[in-house]
Amino acid sequence: MIWFQFFSHILLVMALGWYLATNLQWYSYKIERVVLHHTNYIWHAIYFLIPLFAYYFTGIYYWIYFYFAYLPSLWLWYRKLDKKLVVTGRIKRFFALLLALTLFQDILCMAKESCEVFGVILPLAFAVAGSTMIEKVLFHGFKLQAKRRLESMPDLIVVGVTASYGKTSIKNFIAQIVGHEKRIYATPRSVNTLGGVMKDINESLPKDCEVYVVEMGARGPGDIAEITHFVQPHFAVVGVVGPQHIEYFKTLERIRDTKMEILQSDRLEHAWVHTSAHVKPNDKVTIFGDEIENVHADLDGVDFDLALENRRIHVHIPILGAFNAINVTAALHVANALGISYEKGARYAESLKPIEHRLERIDAGGKIILDDSFNGNIDGMLSSFDLASRYDGRKVLITPGLVESDEKMNEKIAKKANEIFDLVIVTGRLNRAVFEKVVDKEKLHILDDKVKMQSTLAELTRPGDLILFANDAPNFI
Repeated sequence: MIWFQFFSHILLVMALGWYLATNLQWYSYKIERVVLHHTNYIWHAIYFLIPLFAYYFTGIYYWIYFYFAYLPSLWLWYRKLDKKLVVTGRIKRFFALLLALTLFQDILCMAKESCEVFGVILPLAFAVAGSTMIEKVLFHGFKLQAKRRLESMPDLIVVGVTASYGKTSIKNFIAQIVGHEKRIYATPRSVNTLGGVMKDINESLPKDCEVYVVEMGARGPGDIAEITHFVQPHFAVVGVVGPQHIEYFKTLERIRDTKMEILQSDRLEHAWVHTSAHVKPNDKVTIFGDEIENVHADLDGVDFDLALENRRIHVHIPILGAFNAINVTAALHVANALGISYEKGARYAESLKPIEHRLERIDAGGKIILDDSFNGNIDGMLSSFDLASRYDGRKVLITPGLVESDEKMNEKIAKKANEIFDLVIVTGRLNRAVFEKVVDKEKLHILDDKVKMQSTLAELTRPGDLILFANDAPNFI
């Protein structure tokens, strides 16, 4: 019996560790975010707290529940996740440490014959703490390596980009426009943390690169400053500032102040800050946005005028969404500072390629699909709604609503959706109550399990429909 308990206990600790590691990875390995900002606390109860406390209070009968209820339910839960645990080097080190600590504790208990039950809390707690310390040491080494690599490229021009909305698009538009004339490299996908930037520098930054565009994200004050002090950008862009991640920052002023940390670079030559930040210009800071005029957006792209200091130019981009006039304008300002005139930059902008999952048009099966699943802010979502409203046929919306936002903003989204769309499919439970309160019942369809998405669309949509995927929160949210 002791050997059964020994091996079963190890399996229990590793199962709880699997759940814990999955959640930590979702929330950037911040235990306080897992505890304080999780959107599905019932999972914590079912897959962590109940099995943990039941282990200490139900005795030998616990293993019946563990093998026939807990493990199968944990496996089914994990299979349904659309954002599963990625087994990185950090995760491997965490589980190696957790297994070693568990074995050490259990063997010690068996040798002393002094344990009524093998402990679970201590190996988990020490594994989290020990893993954090190990990663800090490794992080410091990666940071030194990345710093040396940057120092070995003294002629490299660094462009920093941040915003509440659109920073990935601005980064990619700069890379595409400037890339016509210079060897340019931009941080991939949505890599925008210090750790991600360092990893990118160490592994991917080309030695012959002339311009490096760095996206900078933040979940709290100091995050942008941390990246800025490391890469020291020569040029900086602060795009639209709004209430994205308001639950972390609490106030719009704190969001704005955090974005403005990008101006702390010791070698900053110039920065362009969108008018939404409400800051004053100076010799190094230009406020942009008001020069954009006559914006027209449809399903073929966006046209707008730029009223420059001594001339006016017309810009056409084959990118969907009126808000992209702001993002492309920021890219044109940077390109001009790097020696590419506005006129030439506008010509290059005519061949811009859409950013994946950001109002990307897909024609399939006689349907027009607008994939805006990576756009989770209110301005961008309302802009995509406006674009969809220009379509004459039947319009279908698929959305979880706004994540990391408040009920008032989701009510605004739901009301607009009710006005424009013939069918509103709400994914997940996060904003379900808001949409049920606002959207007409005959239009509303609730999809709790995204595994059924394909069959639901086959059943509810038909050729000729325009289908807008607006935001796509993973099902842990």
